Amino acid sequence: MSSPAEWYHSLPPISKAYGTMCVVFTAAFQLGLYHPGHIALFYGPVFKRLQVWRLFTNFFFLGPFSMNFGIRLLMIARYGVQLEQGPFDRRTADFLWMIIFGGSTLLVFAAIPLFRFPFLGISLVFMLVYVWSREYPNAQINIYGLFTLKGFYLPWAMIGLDVIFGSPLLPNLLGIVAGHLYYFLTVLHPLAGGKNILKTPYWIRKAVARWRIGAQVGAPSAAHSQPERTTGPFTGRGRRLAD
Repeated sequence: MSSPAEWYHSLPPISKAYGTMCVVFTAAFQLGLYHPGHIALFYGPVFKRLQVWRLFTNFFFLGPFSMNFGIRLLMIARYGVQLEQGPFDRRTADFLWMIIFGGSTLLVFAAIPLFRFPFLGISLVFMLVYVWSREYPNAQINIYGLFTLKGFYLPWAMIGLDVIFGSPLLPNLLGIVAGHLYYFLTVLHPLAGGKNILKTPYWIRKAVARWRIGAQVGAPSAAHSQPERTTGPFTGRGRRLAD
C-alpha cells in the first residue's frame, strides 16, 4: 500500500494543482489570514478597482472545512483524476483547456444578476462530475452505501441529495450547463458530423509543453484501472477526436 505522499505525487498535474489550491485557500481562511470577501467574485471591484485576481481566486474557495468541503474535494480527487488519467490521458493541454473554458463560461453566467454567485468553485467541480458522467456512463456508483446507479445519472443524484440536505441547487446546475456545453461542442457535435470549434488553443499546448506539465500525445501511457465506459445502453464518446 502506497503512503499518502506517494499517492499525492502520483496524481495528475491539473487535478492535483486545483485540489491543492482549494485546500490551501480554505486552510488560510480557517487560520484567519484573509476574509473571503477579498477573493470573492464581485464585478464592481474588478472593473472599477482593477482587482482582476477575483476572476481567478473565487474558484479556489469551496467553503470552510466541513463535510461539504470534503465531498467537493473527493469529487476532484476521484472524478477529476479519472478524467485526467482516462479520456484525457496524455492530453494535459486539452484537460487544462476544458477547465479554462468551464471557468470562463461560469464567469459569463455570474455576470447575469439571476446567476450571480461570489464563489464558482462548486460549479467548476460539478462541471467535472458532469463531464465524467458522460465519459463513464456505465460505471457503477454507490451513493453513501444506500443505492447503486450508473455514472450517467450521478449529477442528477447529487442534485437530488442537495434538495434533501437543503443546499443551493443553482451552482450545481450552472456546472451541468457549462459541462454539457463543453461536451456538446467537443464530442457530440463533431460526432454528428459537425466541426470541432473548441479546439485547444496553440498557446496552451505550447505552455504545457514548455513547462513540461503532464504527459503529451505520443508519450507512453501508464496503465490505470478505469471504470467501464463503452458498454450498455449509454456510451461515452465513440472515438477520440483528432486535434
